[in-house]
Amino acid sequence: MPPLRELRAAIARPSMQIALIVACAQFMQNLDGTIIVTALPAMAHSFATTASRMSEGITTYALAAAVCIPASGWLADRMGTRNLLCAAIGLFTLSSMTCGIAGSFGAFIGWRLVQGGSAAMMSPVGRMIVLRNSEKRELMQTLSTLVWPGLIAPVIGPPLGGFITTASSWRWIFYINLPFGIVAIALALAVIPNHRSGEHGSFDILGFLLLALAVGCLTYGFDVAGGQQIEVKTALALLGAAAVAGFLALRHLESARDPAVRLDALRGRAFFVACLSGGGISRAAISATPFLLPLMLQVGFGLSPLDSGLLLLVYMLANFLMKAATNPIVRRFGMRKVLLVNGAITAAGIAACALVSPGLPALLTGAILLLSGASRSMQFSALTYTTFAEIRPEERSSASILSSLAMQIANGVGVALAALLLNFSRLLRHATSLAPFDFRLAFLLMGVFGALAVFSYARLPEGTGADISGHASA
Repeated sequence: MPPLRELRAAIARPSMQIALIVACAQFMQNLDGTIIVTALPAMAHSFATTASRMSEGITTYALAAAVCIPASGWLADRMGTRNLLCAAIGLFTLSSMTCGIAGSFGAFIGWRLVQGGSAAMMSPVGRMIVLRNSEKRELMQTLSTLVWPGLIAPVIGPPLGGFITTASSWRWIFYINLPFGIVAIALALAVIPNHRSGEHGSFDILGFLLLALAVGCLTYGFDVAGGQQIEVKTALALLGAAAVAGFLALRHLESARDPAVRLDALRGRAFFVACLSGGGISRAAISATPFLLPLMLQVGFGLSPLDSGLLLLVYMLANFLMKAATNPIVRRFGMRKVLLVNGAITAAGIAACALVSPGLPALLTGAILLLSGASRSMQFSALTYTTFAEIRPEERSSASILSSLAMQIANGVGVALAALLLNFSRLLRHATSLAPFDFRLAFLLMGVFGALAVFSYARLPEGTGADISGHASA
């Protein structure tokens, strides 16, 4: 079948149409997360704070999303998946507008909390909708559609953010969510069925509060540790509280009749490795790169937001181009081998970003950014496929919530850990401002951290996910 006809046939399937609509909503989320990175220094100037402190705008968003995700399954059962998705998109769009008109750093952070809370409903519920409307043989293709927003949005996000910040004001980077929100709601109402669960258990308040406390203390603990002045005692107290609350939450969720989040999916090795152990390390290390790169180019080397955004375009474009080759590579070599080999390449690419500077030959800079971006793209896709490769249909809803929760925590921890390394290096030099050396050290250490995921991927069986990827294991 010719490629164009094959594409039309795929889009004609209801499962693919639903996946594309959900991808549209997730595109808005991903664009909001990537367009902000080149504007952080300008936003810091507007709010009279430091660029590294502006990372709270990213970690706060991740914190609110992670805290609210456990409630998404219960709300979806009550409201219906389509109704909840549309309500979340509407609130996300409204809070995005108010972030743009915020007059103080405190108000901006407050609205980012609302934005993150609404995003908590969009991501897991959207994935839940796609999983419920896809047969197993279609799973890799529909999940592949959900990976596209995370690759397309970063391609245009940094240069668009740099252009808007330079030509007008950083506030406009939040206003552009309005048309995306309107289109996504209209399409969702027209195409997506409003699925409700036949069983309506009571809301697990204790489980939700324990999870919220654990996730909140964990994310905020790393954020405090990565602040301008590293508060060791406060950070350790928060991380200790997160450990205690997390232990109590797990005990409660295992014994509760109607838990806030069901943990059945965690018993599968593929889900555990791709979602928590190896996947958590990889996502944390990878998420630090889009945070560190624009800051290094602007704060460390004095480039304008537009110039740094154009350089990042090479990195993000590699994300986009690699997507077309990902599925054939996964089919040829299998999920385990791709995660192992590409995981090592991804870690090396993160560490190699320490070499990027205005004085480096353009060809070498482009090669480093292409390597880092392409390996990032393949790792994200392979992790997504592996996460749901062995999940039974009745476990897909809870698995969607667990995976969204793990991803939000990993992304927030990655940014906070990068900020921690920056300030730790600055304090070791007894300096008051960041220098290129601080960024280089942070990239190297995040690369080493990312390489640790390979040991977890080695625990996967050779034939992991073969029934959905089509790979014939030995």
